[in-house]
Amino acid sequence: MPSVMTAQYGDKRRMAETGGRVLAGNAVERLPSGGVNGVPTERVAQAARGLRDWLARHRQLMLDVSAVAIAAFDVWFWFAPDAQVYNYALSVVAVAAVAFRRRFPFLVVLLTVPGFLAGMAQLAAMIALGTLARRKLLSTQTYIAAGLVWFSRFFLWPPDKFLELDWTTHIHDAIYGCIVAGMPIAIGLLVHAREELSARIAELAESRERERMLHAHAVRADERARLAREMHDVVSHQVSLIAMQAGALRMAAADPNAQQVAGTIRMLSTRTLDELRQLVSVLRTTSGDDSPQPRIEDLPQLLASSGLPAALTVLGPVDELPASISGAVYRTVQEALTNVRKHAGGAATSVRIHADADELRVEIRNDPPVDPAECAALPSGGHGLVGLRERAALLDGTFEAGPSEDGGFRVAVTFPLAR
Repeated sequence: MPSVMTAQYGDKRRMAETGGRVLAGNAVERLPSGGVNGVPTERVAQAARGLRDWLARHRQLMLDVSAVAIAAFDVWFWFAPDAQVYNYALSVVAVAAVAFRRRFPFLVVLLTVPGFLAGMAQLAAMIALGTLARRKLLSTQTYIAAGLVWFSRFFLWPPDKFLELDWTTHIHDAIYGCIVAGMPIAIGLLVHAREELSARIAELAESRERERMLHAHAVRADERARLAREMHDVVSHQVSLIAMQAGALRMAAADPNAQQVAGTIRMLSTRTLDELRQLVSVLRTTSGDDSPQPRIEDLPQLLASSGLPAALTVLGPVDELPASISGAVYRTVQEALTNVRKHAGGAATSVRIHADADELRVEIRNDPPVDPAECAALPSGGHGLVGLRERAALLDGTFEAGPSEDGGFRVAVTFPLAR
């Protein structure tokens, strides 16, 4: 069935249903697949890239050929019927020497000067002088070459013709010789400065790209460290609580099925803690910090849900503490309770927080383990105390951890408040 567009304009002028458009006459034809005048866009782009690559590879060769051609045209343009054979020979040598100006710049200038002085190769000498200035800058060779080119323009060959000129012509030739010798040097120095500037810009771009990559790596490393710490603090706290409750249920349950289920839960929790330890080892690549959300005010709820006989004592004002310090205290207590469940079972724990005008002291003590054999089954990667030490160091605090006199364990952290 013909469409509305077909009925209105006919088959020859209808628009393609693929979204392309066809214009009559010499207009550009846009193909549905993308193309210009019937040639696919990919082929056009590939041809353009090939041409650019070819030009880049043969750029110096093309410049050398152009320089020789310009020098040869200059000799042909100043063709003199009454010139001698040696005039043409010196000019031809000068033109041929231009092809080697990149490899032997000073020698090429010496070869082109006779063709300029006694021949017709003025542009050959100027091109050689410009190349020498670009390579050697304002060196001794450049000054000598500039003097020779200036003299070739100032002195008129043969000498008898030079002596016949009046003093005004000599002054004019001297000034024009300065222009002929100075312009190639100026152009050579300008090209060298442009190349140096391009190299510096490219180096700066590479440096910026390298700096951007290093910054991105540092940000990712900090994020990995923060993620590792938060995973260890939060997930390990909850999973160890599950493992402890499952162990208690297995010991208290009389039904064998319930004991088996509790044992399975404890086994899975233990395996989860072990996998978490390995994951934290991978993520912990650097020390980073991000202000945690929990605060000291959340500690009563943390202790109530820990499943441990824990007591909390808070002395001094703690409501106006910085968020970083308050969060670090919460994470310290949380990690200490996790360690108590791992290594001390249901041992009684006391948490004491003392704040004054200068510093904040946090101390967590627990009694000796109730069932050491049961606690030894829980895996530990050793990252908990390391993370607490890192948090304390980032806040200019001090960290202490070790066995207490009564066989328990003590964790103490001090944070300075007058910073």
